[in-house]
Amino acid sequence: MRNPGEFALLYSGFDAPISHLDCGKKCSPYNENGAPFCCDTRHAVPTVYTEEWVYLQENTDLWHVWQGSDAQETNLLESEKPHDQVLVECLGYLKCQRSFRSLTCRAFPFFPYITREGEFIGLSHYWDFEDRCWVISNLKVVSPEYLAEFFTTFDRLFNVRPEEFQAFQYHSMTMRRVFGRKHRTILLVHRNGNFYEVTPRDGRLRHINASGLPKFGPYEIAASLRFDDEE
Repeated sequence: MRNPGEFALLYSGFDAPISHLDCGKKCSPYNENGAPFCCDTRHAVPTVYTEEWVYLQENTDLWHVWQGSDAQETNLLESEKPHDQVLVECLGYLKCQRSFRSLTCRAFPFFPYITREGEFIGLSHYWDFEDRCWVISNLKVVSPEYLAEFFTTFDRLFNVRPEEFQAFQYHSMTMRRVFGRKHRTILLVHRNGNFYEVTPRDGRLRHINASGLPKFGPYEIAASLRFDDEE
C-alpha cells in the first residue's frame, strides 16, 4: 500500500472482530486504569505506516502523534521503530472509531509467522504480552472470519511491500531464538485453522487440541480457581 487512499480498501478487508465476545472486557479488570491493555499506551504504542498516517489524518480526528512521559522515553521508542512508520496514540478506547483502527490495532496481539524456509504459514503472538492479553490465553475464541481476513490482508500487504515480509521473517526468527533459549515451543494458529506447537530448533509442527492450549499470568491463576464465569 503505497497510496494513502489504498488503506481504506485494506481496512475494509480486515474489519472482523477478533472474537465474537468483547475481549477488552476480559483483560481490563487486570489493568489498574480499567482500559484494555492493547488500548493503553503505557503498555503498547501503536505504529502506522507513513501513508496510513496520511490517510488517517485526512479522514479522522481519532489519532495524534504519540509523546512519551519524557524526552528520553520518546527518543527511545523513536529509535526502535521502523523508519517508515509513525508512533501514534488514539483518543482512548471509549472514543474508538472502529472503522479507523490502525492496521496494528486490528492485528494485535498477532503477527504473521514466517518459517525459516520463508513460508507464511500462520500467525503467532507478541510474547511480551502473554501476562496481559486475554486472547493469547484463549486462542480458541479467535473467529474463523478474523483469521481469514488476517491472512488475506497480510498476503496483500506483502505483495506490495516485500520489505514487510522480511521484517516479519526476522521477527519470527527472533522468536525462535528467544523461545529456543527458554526451551519453549511456539504457539501457532495455522492457515488451516488448527493449532500447533512449533519446535524452535527445527521448525517441526505438532498438532494440539484447543483444550491443550496454555494460559498465562493471571488467566492461568483464574483458570486454576475454576470460576464459572472466567475462562
